[in-house]
Amino acid sequence: MGSILIISGSPAPTARAGILVTHTADHLRTLGHQVSVLRVRDLPTVALLAEDTTDPAISAAMASVAAADGIVVASPVYRAAYSGLVKSLLDLLPAGALAGKAVLPLATGGTQGHLVAIDGVLRPLLFAMGATKVLAGHFVLDQMIADEREGAHVRPLAAAALGEVVLNFSETVRRRRPAVVPLTG
Repeated sequence: MGSILIISGSPAPTARAGILVTHTADHLRTLGHQVSVLRVRDLPTVALLAEDTTDPAISAAMASVAAADGIVVASPVYRAAYSGLVKSLLDLLPAGALAGKAVLPLATGGTQGHLVAIDGVLRPLLFAMGATKVLAGHFVLDQMIADEREGAHVRPLAAAALGEVVLNFSETVRRRRPAVVPLTG
């Protein structure tokens, strides 16, 4: 299966976007993918904002993007836009860094009005970053994600809809991954 990197713009693992990232990572693993999560909030702030690509953590983050077959970009939506954490990381990537990779945008937000952030703001950014295959993406209302007090999970109705999107992404990653031909001698 393919290797998938989830870029998390969540401010905390227990925030709704963080819960969505955990749910998505677990689902992709059950589909047989090797999944890693890059929590942008864990990168060194000064190096991230100064675009210091020589910093070991920033360099490792960029290498993770380059090595992945598929990328999930998950962000909460604030004021009809993705998080600054996501933008800060994407700004570091060289032109064409997402070329040849399947990319799935995911977002959470407080109202249906935030849904426009995926098609109106996030997908165009990903295409501008060189992505050649950006899937339609998926938006989950905050109220469809139970917080820690309720066991931190995506509610069943939202999980079912998200499951279809994640399955489609999984299949897209598999189709885009080059076949490995064994050498015979």
